[in-house]
Amino acid sequence: MEGLSQQVQTFVSQNLAPYAYNFIVAIVLFIIGKWLARRIANFAEGVIGKKIDHTVAHFMGNLINITILAFVVIASLDQLGVETTSIVAIMGAAGLAIGLALKDSLGNFAAGVMLITFRPFKKGDYVEAGGAAGVVREVRIFNSVFLTPDNKVITVPNGSIMSGTIVNYSEMPTRRVDMVIGVGYGSDLAQVKTVISSILSADTRVLQDPAPVVAVSELADSSINLLVRPWVNAADYWAVMWDTTEAIKKRFDEEGIEIPFPQVVMHTTK
Repeated sequence: MEGLSQQVQTFVSQNLAPYAYNFIVAIVLFIIGKWLARRIANFAEGVIGKKIDHTVAHFMGNLINITILAFVVIASLDQLGVETTSIVAIMGAAGLAIGLALKDSLGNFAAGVMLITFRPFKKGDYVEAGGAAGVVREVRIFNSVFLTPDNKVITVPNGSIMSGTIVNYSEMPTRRVDMVIGVGYGSDLAQVKTVISSILSADTRVLQDPAPVVAVSELADSSINLLVRPWVNAADYWAVMWDTTEAIKKRFDEEGIEIPFPQVVMHTTK
């Protein structure tokens, strides 16, 4: 019996003890590594969240946590004597395959991060971007949501937005209304300018600084075209354009100023 006991002790000390030690070290390494990964991820998420959107910060925190945890798992397996070279190679190949499969989605995600970070527009702005126009309702990780003036919801991939031109109509507090008014060649230009200027002066929504511009821009085929460019607060843009156009038509009728329109003259011979 003593000989058998001695053999068991020798077997355990030479074979099982090293594995037991490595197993305990691997478990401790995994537990500490997992705790440390979560702490680092939470810290990074807090720092990032102060500068960019919380959704992106949370996503980045999870990404950091998963990355560190992957290294912890590999280190723990290596401590157990598992060959990790092949595992790393498989993970690398899988990561490449996933990256290629999600190339467009990753591009949209990167564009979403840039939109949230640099903020070329914000919620409530009226913009043209990615081939669409509307009021910004939401900027998401992969896409942005616009609401059109006729109440349609448009979802635009962030990659399309960042790869094209972004026109933000709400960024500045004031806008210039650009109108072209045509009058007949027989019209008195001084009278025309006076009438238009009086209409603009009477409208309290029209800003006096910068001063409105009323100037001849073109001698067209059948009309003299004038540029009418008043400055207004951004919220008054459309109302001023519509009201001014209507007011000009009414005043021109009262003043006898002709607004030319296409006509066809037919000559017949007997």
